[in-house]
Amino acid sequence: MSEMMIIFLIAVLGYLLGSITIKGLSLGTSGVLIVALIFGHFQLLVPGTVREIGLAFFVTAVGFIAGPRFISNFKKKATSFVVLGLVIILTGSITAIGVVLLGGLPVDLTVGMMSGALTSTPGLAAAIESTGSDMASIGYGIAYPFGVVGVVLFVQLIPKFLKIDIPAERERLARLATAEEGESGGEKKEYKQLDDFGILPFAAAVVLGLLIAKITVPLPGGASFSLGSSGGPLLAGILMGHFAHIGPIAITVPKSTLEVLRELGLALFLMGAGTNAGKGFVEILLEYGAALFFLGALMTILPMVVGYVVARHIFKIDVLNSLGSICGGMTSTPALGTLMAMTRSEAVAISYAATYPVALIMVVLCCQFIPLFL
Repeated sequence: MSEMMIIFLIAVLGYLLGSITIKGLSLGTSGVLIVALIFGHFQLLVPGTVREIGLAFFVTAVGFIAGPRFISNFKKKATSFVVLGLVIILTGSITAIGVVLLGGLPVDLTVGMMSGALTSTPGLAAAIESTGSDMASIGYGIAYPFGVVGVVLFVQLIPKFLKIDIPAERERLARLATAEEGESGGEKKEYKQLDDFGILPFAAAVVLGLLIAKITVPLPGGASFSLGSSGGPLLAGILMGHFAHIGPIAITVPKSTLEVLRELGLALFLMGAGTNAGKGFVEILLEYGAALFFLGALMTILPMVVGYVVARHIFKIDVLNSLGSICGGMTSTPALGTLMAMTRSEAVAISYAATYPVALIMVVLCCQFIPLFL
C-alpha cells in the first residue's frame, strides 16, 4: 500500500471513528490517533516528515490565534500560568518517582513512561540522553496513547460532570475580549496583504519558528534545551499574530486559513505519531504487562486533576481557561484541538500558549534530573 493511500485511508477511518458520539463524548480528531496506532501495529507507516509538517501547521496556527491577546493576558496572569505549568509537570514527576520507589520499575522505563504520559517528545529525547537506554522509548510507547486520548476525554468530561454551561462561558469570554479590545483603543487600520489566503506570512512564521528551534540553552550536567519544532513555530506565530504588521505590510493570516491549517496539521501530526507509536505496541504490553499501561495512565490523570484544582480553586481561573491551561501543561496539542472545537472558542488557545512553554521546559528538566537522583 502506498504512503499516500495510507495517509488518506487513516484520515477517512479516523474521522469516521472520531464522529461517533457516546453519551455526549467523542474522540474527534483523536480518532485519527487510534486508527494510526492500528496501522502502525501492522507496519503501515506514515513518514516522519508528515508528522513534523503537521506539528508545524498546528502550533503555528495556534500561535497566530493566540497572538493578538497573548501578551496582555500573560501579563495579567503570568504567575498563575507559570505555577500551573510547574504544578502539572511536578505532579507527573512525583508520580513517576513513586512508581519507581514503590513499584520497583526501572528508572529508564519509568521516565520514558512519564514523557509519554505527558505527550512530550522533547521529554523522551531528554530521557534517552540522561539514561542512555532504549527502555525509555519502550515506556514512551506504552504511555503515549492514553496520554493523548486521556487529555482529550478529560477536557470533555469535566464540563459534563460539573454541568458547565459552555455557551454561557463562551459568551462571557467573548464579552471580556471585546472589552479588552475597547480599552486598548487601537485604530483595526488597513495594511497591505501580500496574498489573500495568508500563506506567505504563515510560511514565514514556520521558517522563523524553525530558526528559533535551533537555538539551544546550556543546562547543568552538560545537557542543553531548545524549544524544538513545536515550541519554535508556536512562539513565531504568537509574535507575528501579536504585532500583525511590519510597516505597511500585514503579517496576519485570515481566520478561515488558520482554522483549516490547524485541523489539517493536527490530523497529520496524529497520523505520524500514531503509526510510529503503534510499532510493537502490542508486543510491548505483552512483554512488560498491561499494568504498565495503567501506571502510565496514572501519570496522565493525576497531573490533570491537581492542575485543574489549582487553576479553579487557588487561582480562580474560569473553566474554559483552566482547561486550556491543562492542555498546555500536559503539552497536548490534540486536546487543545478538541477543546477549541467543543467550546467553539479560540480564547482557550491563549491560556494553552501561556502554560505550554513552562511545561515544555519543566518536562525536559525533570526527565533529565530524575535518573540522576534514583
